[in-house]
Amino acid sequence: MPGHIALAVILMLTLFQRDETLRSYGGAGHEWQLIEMNGDTFDGQATLTFPTRNVIAGRGPCNSYQSRNAVPFPWFGAEPIRSTRMACPSLAQETEFFNALQAATIAKVTDGLLVLSNDETDLLVFKAGD
Repeated sequence: MPGHIALAVILMLTLFQRDETLRSYGGAGHEWQLIEMNGDTFDGQATLTFPTRNVIAGRGPCNSYQSRNAVPFPWFGAEPIRSTRMACPSLAQETEFFNALQAATIAKVTDGLLVLSNDETDLLVFKAGD
């Protein structure tokens, strides 16, 4: 019986713990549109959203995707990325997008922009959409 009580307490603490991820620091409430990737203007379609706690989702140039981001802001982590598997002419661009998303470790939200970077460079720049 004491084990059940301890488990219940742990579950309650988890449920009421504040969300410290990017979602709570400007990420939620927008569909972020990719405008720059690896220093170049992005001419395709790719989005990023924060639909629920610890979850990121969106659409790459070919497929929809979902991943987990449970690290506290300003850090960022997207692994593993799960996506649908439709082929399209922009598959190489999508692979580059997913690789950059997984390489990102730092997030910054300012003036309607979301910048995902690592210690070396800005990888992805998104513009706030609806």
